[in-house]
Amino acid sequence: MIRTEELLLNVGPQHPSTHGVFRIIVKLDGEVITEAIPVMGYLHRGTEKLAEDLNYTQIIPYTDRMDYVSAMTTNYALCHAVEKMMGLEVPERAEFMRLIVMELQRIASHLVWWGTYLLDIGAMSPFLFAFRDREIIINLFNELCGARLTYNYMRVGGVKWDAPPGWIEQVRDFIPYMEGKLAEYHNLVSGNEIFLARIQGVGRYDAETAINFGLSGANLRSTGVNWDLRRSKPYSLYDRFEFDVPLGHNGDCFDRYNVRMEEIRQSLRILKQAVAQFPGPGDVMGKVPRVIRPPAGELYVGIESPRGEIGCHIVSKGKAEPYRLKFRRPSFVNLQILPKLLVGETMTNLITILGGIDIVVGEVDC
Repeated sequence: MIRTEELLLNVGPQHPSTHGVFRIIVKLDGEVITEAIPVMGYLHRGTEKLAEDLNYTQIIPYTDRMDYVSAMTTNYALCHAVEKMMGLEVPERAEFMRLIVMELQRIASHLVWWGTYLLDIGAMSPFLFAFRDREIIINLFNELCGARLTYNYMRVGGVKWDAPPGWIEQVRDFIPYMEGKLAEYHNLVSGNEIFLARIQGVGRYDAETAINFGLSGANLRSTGVNWDLRRSKPYSLYDRFEFDVPLGHNGDCFDRYNVRMEEIRQSLRILKQAVAQFPGPGDVMGKVPRVIRPPAGELYVGIESPRGEIGCHIVSKGKAEPYRLKFRRPSFVNLQILPKLLVGETMTNLITILGGIDIVVGEVDC
């Protein structure tokens, strides 16, 4: 056995694979990682502290920046928490709009993950295909709310604007298109022997480990744990629709890949039902006081974002600004398992494991 001198290596700060500035300090014995230390905070904006001086509507744009490839779902987490505290009713048409944009957002987010993941491990074409198809969703959002990334679309009690004429029909047309493209993705990548050699059996952990680390989303369901808040603790209109919760068995990068790809198909299934049941003309904002003041107390709600459970904990003193606001960010929690997964692996597998976890650093550093 050849002994080599221990090497301390900075991986980052870098942008690919984590969609944000992130750094890992690794100790190497040859090619083998003996210790891994994630370093975060490069994008920290103090969102939760800033919120204490803002009214609830002013906080919504800050949630856009927490997860900049899934702003619609973080918008909803805050609005949903305030609505539950105040006992507000959201008009049905507005709730349908919310659900539709959240599922479109889930697909768009997973397309960013799929394209960049394949790019990181050596494939260029999937990146181009993913962003080509994501652009259709971005254009739909741009037509709906005038923005391509940070949407600021949802409001406490409903949504900012109704869908423009023909918008729902465009969503309806997108569904079969994306179903066809998803099949192409599988034909191109999912059975490729080089791709399989890179990710099968890599970054493996069991259900007990996943639960102990507080993992959620695909990182939890890849171990076979059937936990999706849309099904386990239904919110919005999810209890009206039929969809399956994709599960893995081995808890490796390949299972996490398959779970996310199947989640795209299930989101398309939800969208197909939602546009078919979309209600006629009506209000898109409920009866909300001019000044939003949740009653004194505290409340936590969680929803299923593309990366797992994103929760919002509000402590209110009955004022127009929250006394305290805390977000449960799935990327921050999912990140904690990285040192365990990386020790004993080679540098070749570092990016494979990191991309398979799917971390958005803006959400880590909110």
